[in-house]
Amino acid sequence: MTPASPRQGGRFELHCHLDGSVRPATVADLARVQGITLTRPAHTLVTAPARCGSLTRFLTFIDLPLRVLQTPDALRRAARELVEDWHADGVVYGEARFAPQLHDRRGLTLDEAVEAVAGGLAAGAAATGVRTGLVLCCLRHQTPDESVAVAETAVRHRDVVAGLDLAGDERLFPGAPHLPAFAVAQAAGLPCTVHAGEAAGPESVWEAIDVLGARRIGHGVRSASDRALLDRLGRERIALEMCPTSNVQTAAVPRLADHPAHALLAAGLNVTISTDTRTTSGTTLRREFDALRETFGWTADEEAACQAHAAAAAFAWPAARPDFPQGTSRGTA
Repeated sequence: MTPASPRQGGRFELHCHLDGSVRPATVADLARVQGITLTRPAHTLVTAPARCGSLTRFLTFIDLPLRVLQTPDALRRAARELVEDWHADGVVYGEARFAPQLHDRRGLTLDEAVEAVAGGLAAGAAATGVRTGLVLCCLRHQTPDESVAVAETAVRHRDVVAGLDLAGDERLFPGAPHLPAFAVAQAAGLPCTVHAGEAAGPESVWEAIDVLGARRIGHGVRSASDRALLDRLGRERIALEMCPTSNVQTAAVPRLADHPAHALLAAGLNVTISTDTRTTSGTTLRREFDALRETFGWTADEEAACQAHAAAAAFAWPAARPDFPQGTSRGTA
């Protein structure tokens, strides 16, 4: 079946971190209300340069948003505004991911953080018509017990949580210790994605698939160097959540012209395109596809193929839509 064009079906965003997508003006306003003094204009503190040189430096630009996202009202606002930004970007379905365990500095529990973000997503969806999914992130640098607590929270909130993720620097922290958390999710039928093949090589992607049971891979750019891995990804239709601007910023690829999205899409893999962090990367989905068009000569056909792949891999896309392949319906926020 020929996939519907983006103009007909709209855009899908599968890989978008809430804490990296807070509007700079909102960060500034929340800081003012919370009595936090900013040393420079907010946008210079939350938007990373075009080349950070490493994932570690890139993540420092999320420190301030995390600092202000420590109350239910702040989380609800950020989530609602993200949905509004998706709508302005032509997104019809977006998945927001966040690590609720990072929002406890003022006493929020995991459940309270999830409920606040889910409430904001629901408010944004009601106002715009954008469908949303919520993904909770375990973190590689934290303990297996902390990850199990996140997974159990995800299962408790299956009415609003669509999936589980493992984020962080796979070069420094392996994924295998977090297997108990992923076992909890999978036992409850909760689908999983894993950041891999970004800071580390193909071995991290193999681990994500074989050890953690990931059905989607966050980034996965370094998969391109392993022919056997590409065969596996293609055979099992495991989607790659690629974020070109971010991948250049973190040095996962040296420049956009070296990004494997074009070659992998042409080879028949389930490539999807996302922003990763709309504010930290200073981008939108429209800008991502414009850059791919300018660099690789993409047309509406390539974008439509990516949207069809994303629809098929979405954790919470309703099955009623006839114009895209059906994704797994796991509830919406």
